[in-house]
Amino acid sequence: MASGMPPPPSGRRVPASRLLGRWKLWLMPAVLSSLVALVLSLLYMGGILTPEGSLHRMPLALVNLDDGKPLPGRQLDVGTRAARSILSSGTSDGRVRWRPMSRAKAQDELASGEVYGALVIPADFTATVGALTTEDARSRPELTVLTNPGVGSLASSLASRITQDAAHRVSVSVGEQLSASPRVKRANAATRVLIADPVEVRTEVGHPIGAHSGLGLSAFYYALLLVLAGFIGGNIIHNGVDSGLGYADTEIGPWHSRRPTVRISRTRTLVVKMAMTAGLALLTTSLIMLATIGVLGMDAPHPGLLWVFSYCAVLTVGLGVQAINAAFGSLGQLVSMFVFIAFALPSSGATVPLEAVPGFYRFLGAFEPMRQLAAGVRAILYFDARADAGLRRGWVMIAVGFVVGLAFGFAATRYYDRRGLHRMVPRPA
Repeated sequence: MASGMPPPPSGRRVPASRLLGRWKLWLMPAVLSSLVALVLSLLYMGGILTPEGSLHRMPLALVNLDDGKPLPGRQLDVGTRAARSILSSGTSDGRVRWRPMSRAKAQDELASGEVYGALVIPADFTATVGALTTEDARSRPELTVLTNPGVGSLASSLASRITQDAAHRVSVSVGEQLSASPRVKRANAATRVLIADPVEVRTEVGHPIGAHSGLGLSAFYYALLLVLAGFIGGNIIHNGVDSGLGYADTEIGPWHSRRPTVRISRTRTLVVKMAMTAGLALLTTSLIMLATIGVLGMDAPHPGLLWVFSYCAVLTVGLGVQAINAAFGSLGQLVSMFVFIAFALPSSGATVPLEAVPGFYRFLGAFEPMRQLAAGVRAILYFDARADAGLRRGWVMIAVGFVVGLAFGFAATRYYDRRGLHRMVPRPA
């Protein structure tokens, strides 16, 4: 093994200007860097620019508790007519999927992240609306908007805005009906202004989360930590093992070394890398939780389950990185970057909900790992580790990714070994 500063190569040195004049030296870096810049720009910016314009069937709950008698001349109570109007408007454009349900069901759906918000029509809605045109009017009718910060700040904000708009349309519609009353027409100007928009909209948190949850973003950033730990750790192990076995040089600043080459098959090399990935993921996962929960105080009501899920996530991503690197060689790091980072982040649904991104990202979200890990972490952190809140899907996709990573990696290396496509052996130093 040679180490330290090796002697300069003998012979005439090639000037840098001559090398820069060789177009072949420019070709591969120019093509790859241009493609990466172009694709990353399209992927990242394409998913966030028009969330409202890309809305597709955002799930919202509609709770109608109105039990009042219909007003004179009407067959239905005010709440039922308002609910039917909201449902028909949501169905017509496909942007929102209003789901009528009971208050208890709505609370359960909010607690599992199945709906992003809810609009509640109270039991006395018809009675308070009818009283506005009489001497018995003592309070304005109310509609309640329930938010769900656990689904993410942007998703909760979009849902709140949509439900408030729906409530305002109900208010305007009720006002138009009341304004046609002869009694209201004879009222003073202040009363007529009140009657024109009579309903008060009140906003409440339907499913609260902890104060140390980043307004619903801690799940996304924690899941991102898991993916980065698996991705970066996997590549560090890949490069470190190759250097240790003599298939790559080690350079640290001005120091260069090359170890003697160890004769080993591709398959056995992959076994070594995957075993090291499994071992070091234990340390990585523990340090992530120590930093986020122990030092920074992130809200984590199920730390034991979170650790197990985090370890399996880091391990699965790391095994996937090793498999891709084994199959594609030096190009594998770029391929795994696109698989685990470039395609995964904009399709994760953690910052911008999948219901508010173009269809291509919803397609990616069906299998990209970041989406599945973020859903599992979100369920553990915000939704009491409920299986139907995304935890079941997270476990299933971790298992699928684990099996696919092993199968793909060993299939590639065994194929290369059987064909005699051994790794290029560098000249011993």
